[in-house]
Amino acid sequence: MTSADSDRARHLEHVAREVVAIAADFVSTRTGRAEAAATKSSPTDVVTHADMQCEQLIRSELLTRCPGSSIVGEEFDDESGGNNVGWIVDPIDGTVNFLYGLPVVSVSIAATIDNTVVAGAVADIHHAETFSAALGTGARRSTGLIAASTPDSLDKALIGTGFSYDARLRAQQAKLLADLLPSCRDIRCMGSAALNLCWVACGRLDGYFERDLKVYDYAAGALIASEAGATVELPVANQIDLTIAGATNVFDALRLLVGAGS
Repeated sequence: MTSADSDRARHLEHVAREVVAIAADFVSTRTGRAEAAATKSSPTDVVTHADMQCEQLIRSELLTRCPGSSIVGEEFDDESGGNNVGWIVDPIDGTVNFLYGLPVVSVSIAATIDNTVVAGAVADIHHAETFSAALGTGARRSTGLIAASTPDSLDKALIGTGFSYDARLRAQQAKLLADLLPSCRDIRCMGSAALNLCWVACGRLDGYFERDLKVYDYAAGALIASEAGATVELPVANQIDLTIAGATNVFDALRLLVGAGS
Protein backbone atom coordinates (compact mmCIF):
# COMPACT_ATOMS: atom_id res chain seq x y z
CA MET A 1 0.00 0.00 0.00
CA THR A 2 1.12 3.54 -0.66
CA SER A 3 1.20 6.06 2.17
CA ALA A 4 -1.86 7.71 0.63
CA ASP A 5 -3.70 4.37 0.69
CA SER A 6 -2.74 3.85 4.33
CA ASP A 7 -3.89 7.35 5.24
CA ARG A 8 -7.22 6.74 3.54
CA ALA A 9 -7.66 3.39 5.30
CA ARG A 10 -6.87 4.99 8.67
CA HIS A 11 -9.41 7.72 7.97
CA LEU A 12 -12.09 5.11 7.23
CA GLU A 13 -11.11 3.24 10.41
CA HIS A 14 -11.64 6.48 12.33
CA VAL A 15 -15.08 6.94 10.75
CA ALA A 16 -16.02 3.34 11.55
CA ARG A 17 -14.92 3.80 15.19
CA GLU A 18 -16.98 6.98 15.52
CA VAL A 19 -20.12 5.42 14.11
CA VAL A 20 -19.91 2.12 16.02
CA ALA A 21 -19.61 4.15 19.22
CA ILE A 22 -22.79 6.07 18.38
CA ALA A 23 -24.57 2.83 17.48
CA ALA A 24 -23.36 1.05 20.61
CA ASP A 25 -24.75 3.85 22.78
CA PHE A 26 -28.08 3.52 20.96
CA VAL A 27 -28.24 -0.26 21.48
CA SER A 28 -27.18 -0.06 25.13
CA THR A 29 -30.16 2.17 25.96
CA ARG A 30 -32.44 -0.58 24.66
CA THR A 31 -30.79 -3.45 26.50
CA GLY A 32 -33.27 -5.29 28.69
CA ARG A 33 -36.34 -4.22 26.72
CA ALA A 34 -35.76 -5.77 23.31
CA GLU A 35 -38.71 -7.29 21.47
CA ALA A 36 -38.65 -9.54 18.42
CA ALA A 37 -40.11 -7.82 15.37
CA ALA A 38 -39.94 -10.73 12.92
CA THR A 39 -38.04 -13.86 11.93
CA LYS A 40 -35.94 -14.27 8.79
CA SER A 41 -34.31 -17.46 7.54
CA SER A 42 -35.86 -19.71 10.21
CA PRO A 43 -37.99 -19.43 13.39
CA THR A 44 -34.76 -19.09 15.43
CA ASP A 45 -33.37 -16.27 13.26
CA VAL A 46 -34.93 -13.22 14.87
CA VAL A 47 -34.76 -9.49 14.21
CA THR A 48 -35.73 -6.84 16.74
CA HIS A 49 -37.03 -3.32 16.25
CA ALA A 50 -33.68 -2.13 17.63
CA ASP A 51 -31.79 -3.95 14.83
CA MET A 52 -33.69 -1.98 12.20
CA GLN A 53 -33.54 1.34 14.04
CA CYS A 54 -29.82 0.92 14.67
CA GLU A 55 -29.07 0.16 11.04
CA GLN A 56 -31.00 3.24 9.94
CA LEU A 57 -28.94 5.30 12.39
CA ILE A 58 -25.66 3.80 11.14
CA ARG A 59 -26.52 4.41 7.49
CA SER A 60 -27.38 8.04 8.21
CA GLU A 61 -24.16 8.63 10.18
CA LEU A 62 -21.98 7.00 7.53
CA LEU A 63 -23.50 8.94 4.66
CA THR A 64 -23.16 12.18 6.62
CA ARG A 65 -19.44 11.53 7.03
CA CYS A 66 -18.81 9.89 3.64
CA PRO A 67 -21.43 11.06 1.12
CA GLY A 68 -21.78 8.92 -1.98
CA SER A 69 -20.73 5.67 -0.29
CA SER A 70 -22.37 2.32 -0.97
CA ILE A 71 -23.80 0.37 1.96
CA VAL A 72 -24.45 -3.35 2.47
CA GLY A 73 -26.38 -4.10 5.66
CA GLU A 74 -28.17 -6.94 7.36
CA GLU A 75 -31.65 -5.50 7.65
CA PHE A 76 -32.22 -3.34 4.54
CA ASP A 77 -31.55 -3.42 0.81
CA ASP A 78 -28.11 -2.47 -0.46
CA GLU A 79 -27.49 1.18 -1.34
CA SER A 80 -25.31 1.96 -4.36
CA GLY A 81 -23.21 5.11 -4.10
CA GLY A 82 -21.35 7.21 -6.60
CA ASN A 83 -17.78 6.66 -5.39
CA ASN A 84 -15.54 3.65 -4.67
CA VAL A 85 -16.06 3.60 -0.88
CA GLY A 86 -18.41 1.03 0.60
CA TRP A 87 -19.60 0.00 4.06
CA ILE A 88 -20.64 -3.41 5.40
CA VAL A 89 -22.89 -3.07 8.44
CA ASP A 90 -24.17 -5.41 11.13
CA PRO A 91 -26.22 -3.23 13.48
CA ILE A 92 -26.52 -5.84 16.23
CA ASP A 93 -24.33 -8.93 16.03
CA GLY A 94 -25.68 -11.26 18.67
CA THR A 95 -29.38 -10.48 18.31
CA VAL A 96 -30.48 -13.60 20.20
CA ASN A 97 -28.18 -12.60 23.08
CA PHE A 98 -29.63 -9.08 22.90
CA LEU A 99 -33.17 -10.46 22.99
CA TYR A 100 -32.40 -12.56 26.08
CA GLY A 101 -30.32 -9.94 27.87
CA LEU A 102 -27.04 -11.86 27.56
CA PRO A 103 -23.90 -9.67 27.60
CA VAL A 104 -22.27 -10.68 24.29
CA VAL A 105 -23.56 -8.18 21.75
CA SER A 106 -21.68 -6.01 19.26
CA VAL A 107 -21.98 -3.53 16.43
CA SER A 108 -19.78 -4.20 13.39
CA ILE A 109 -18.86 -1.83 10.54
CA ALA A 110 -16.31 -2.53 7.78
CA ALA A 111 -15.12 -0.12 5.09
CA THR A 112 -14.20 -1.10 1.55
CA ILE A 113 -12.38 0.61 -1.31
CA ASP A 114 -13.11 -0.92 -4.70
CA ASN A 115 -14.75 -3.88 -2.89
CA THR A 116 -11.67 -4.68 -0.78
CA VAL A 117 -12.06 -4.42 2.99
CA VAL A 118 -9.55 -1.83 4.18
CA ALA A 119 -10.84 -0.83 7.62
CA GLY A 120 -13.28 -1.89 10.28
CA ALA A 121 -14.46 -1.43 13.82
CA VAL A 122 -16.40 -3.62 16.26
CA ALA A 123 -17.90 -2.24 19.48
CA ASP A 124 -18.52 -4.59 22.41
CA ILE A 125 -21.68 -3.01 23.78
CA HIS A 126 -21.53 -4.40 27.32
CA HIS A 127 -17.82 -4.02 28.00
CA ALA A 128 -17.02 -0.57 26.59
CA GLU A 129 -14.38 -1.93 24.22
CA THR A 130 -13.87 -1.02 20.59
CA PHE A 131 -11.69 -3.12 18.31
CA SER A 132 -10.53 -1.70 15.00
CA ALA A 133 -8.00 -2.01 12.20
CA ALA A 134 -6.86 -0.47 8.96
CA LEU A 135 -5.23 -2.57 6.25
CA GLY A 136 -1.46 -2.75 6.72
CA THR A 137 -1.41 -0.79 9.99
CA GLY A 138 -2.19 -3.40 12.67
CA ALA A 139 -5.21 -3.89 14.92
CA ARG A 140 -6.23 -1.97 18.00
CA ARG A 141 -8.35 -2.29 21.12
CA SER A 142 -9.22 1.25 22.14
CA THR A 143 -5.93 2.92 21.13
CA GLY A 144 -3.44 0.16 21.95
CA LEU A 145 -2.14 -2.40 19.48
CA ILE A 146 -3.24 -6.01 19.98
CA ALA A 147 -1.78 -9.33 18.84
CA ALA A 148 -3.08 -12.86 18.42
CA SER A 149 -2.01 -15.58 20.85
CA THR A 150 0.76 -18.13 20.34
CA PRO A 151 -0.36 -21.43 21.93
CA ASP A 152 2.04 -24.35 21.57
CA SER A 153 -0.48 -26.67 19.94
CA LEU A 154 -4.19 -27.24 19.31
CA ASP A 155 -4.62 -29.23 22.52
CA LYS A 156 -3.73 -26.04 24.43
CA ALA A 157 -6.04 -23.83 22.36
CA LEU A 158 -9.39 -22.37 23.38
CA ILE A 159 -11.70 -22.39 20.35
CA GLY A 160 -14.83 -20.38 19.67
CA THR A 161 -17.63 -21.36 17.32
CA GLY A 162 -21.27 -20.70 16.51
CA PHE A 163 -24.23 -22.47 14.96
CA SER A 164 -26.29 -21.97 11.83
CA TYR A 165 -29.98 -21.16 12.00
CA ASP A 166 -30.52 -24.05 9.55
CA ALA A 167 -31.53 -27.21 11.47
CA ARG A 168 -29.79 -29.55 9.00
CA LEU A 169 -26.49 -27.68 9.35
CA ARG A 170 -26.85 -27.59 13.12
CA ALA A 171 -26.96 -31.39 13.19
CA GLN A 172 -23.71 -31.54 11.20
CA GLN A 173 -22.10 -28.93 13.44
CA ALA A 174 -23.01 -30.90 16.58
CA LYS A 175 -21.27 -34.00 15.20
CA LEU A 176 -18.18 -31.96 14.35
CA LEU A 177 -17.90 -30.71 17.94
CA ALA A 178 -17.72 -34.29 19.17
CA ASP A 179 -14.56 -34.75 17.06
CA LEU A 180 -13.02 -31.39 17.91
CA LEU A 181 -13.59 -31.26 21.65
CA PRO A 182 -11.08 -34.00 22.60
CA SER A 183 -8.42 -32.27 20.46
CA CYS A 184 -8.46 -28.77 21.99
CA ARG A 185 -8.42 -27.16 25.42
CA ASP A 186 -12.13 -26.31 25.29
CA ILE A 187 -14.85 -24.81 23.10
CA ARG A 188 -16.96 -21.72 23.63
CA CYS A 189 -20.12 -20.65 21.78
CA MET A 190 -20.92 -17.04 22.67
CA GLY A 191 -23.17 -15.79 19.92
CA SER A 192 -21.34 -12.95 18.16
CA ALA A 193 -19.14 -13.78 15.19
CA ALA A 194 -17.65 -10.28 15.14
CA LEU A 195 -16.58 -10.48 18.79
CA ASN A 196 -15.23 -14.02 18.39
CA LEU A 197 -12.94 -12.76 15.62
CA CYS A 198 -11.86 -9.78 17.71
CA TRP A 199 -11.13 -12.09 20.64
CA VAL A 200 -8.88 -14.14 18.39
CA ALA A 201 -7.18 -10.86 17.53
CA CYS A 202 -6.44 -10.04 21.17
CA GLY A 203 -5.73 -13.59 22.39
CA ARG A 204 -8.89 -14.25 24.38
CA LEU A 205 -9.54 -17.08 21.94
CA ASP A 206 -6.87 -19.07 20.14
CA GLY A 207 -9.14 -19.95 17.24
CA TYR A 208 -12.65 -19.53 15.90
CA PHE A 209 -14.67 -21.16 13.12
CA GLU A 210 -18.23 -21.03 11.89
CA ARG A 211 -20.20 -21.90 8.78
CA ASP A 212 -23.16 -20.17 7.20
CA LEU A 213 -22.10 -16.61 8.09
CA LYS A 214 -22.89 -13.55 6.01
CA VAL A 215 -20.34 -10.95 4.95
CA TYR A 216 -21.66 -8.43 7.48
CA ASP A 217 -21.00 -10.97 10.27
CA TYR A 218 -17.29 -11.29 9.56
CA ALA A 219 -16.05 -8.41 7.37
CA ALA A 220 -14.75 -6.11 10.13
CA GLY A 221 -13.73 -8.85 12.56
CA ALA A 222 -11.80 -10.82 9.95
CA LEU A 223 -9.69 -7.78 9.05
CA ILE A 224 -9.04 -7.06 12.73
CA ALA A 225 -7.93 -10.66 13.35
CA SER A 226 -5.70 -10.69 10.28
CA GLU A 227 -4.08 -7.37 11.18
CA ALA A 228 -3.41 -8.72 14.68
CA GLY A 229 -1.37 -11.58 13.20
CA ALA A 230 -3.94 -14.38 13.11
CA THR A 231 -4.37 -16.59 10.05
CA VAL A 232 -7.78 -16.03 8.51
CA GLU A 233 -9.70 -17.86 5.79
CA LEU A 234 -13.05 -16.65 4.53
CA PRO A 235 -15.85 -18.42 2.60
CA VAL A 236 -14.77 -16.83 -0.67
CA ALA A 237 -11.54 -18.85 -0.44
CA ASN A 238 -13.11 -22.28 0.11
CA GLN A 239 -16.02 -24.36 -1.08
CA ILE A 240 -17.46 -25.17 2.34
CA ASP A 241 -18.84 -21.78 3.45
CA LEU A 242 -16.31 -21.69 6.30
CA THR A 243 -15.04 -18.69 8.22
CA ILE A 244 -12.01 -19.59 10.30
CA ALA A 245 -9.34 -17.63 12.16
CA GLY A 246 -6.64 -18.79 14.48
CA ALA A 247 -3.21 -18.38 15.96
CA THR A 248 -0.74 -19.16 13.21
CA ASN A 249 0.73 -22.25 14.81
CA VAL A 250 -2.65 -23.95 15.45
CA PHE A 251 -4.54 -22.80 12.36
CA ASP A 252 -3.62 -25.73 10.10
CA ALA A 253 -4.56 -28.36 12.70
CA LEU A 254 -7.86 -26.63 13.41
CA ARG A 255 -8.61 -26.18 9.72
CA LEU A 256 -7.95 -29.88 9.09
CA LEU A 257 -10.41 -30.92 11.78
CA VAL A 258 -13.24 -28.51 11.05
CA GLY A 259 -12.96 -28.93 7.28
CA ALA A 260 -13.02 -32.73 7.42
CA GLY A 261 -16.01 -34.40 5.84
CA SER A 262 -17.27 -31.23 4.20
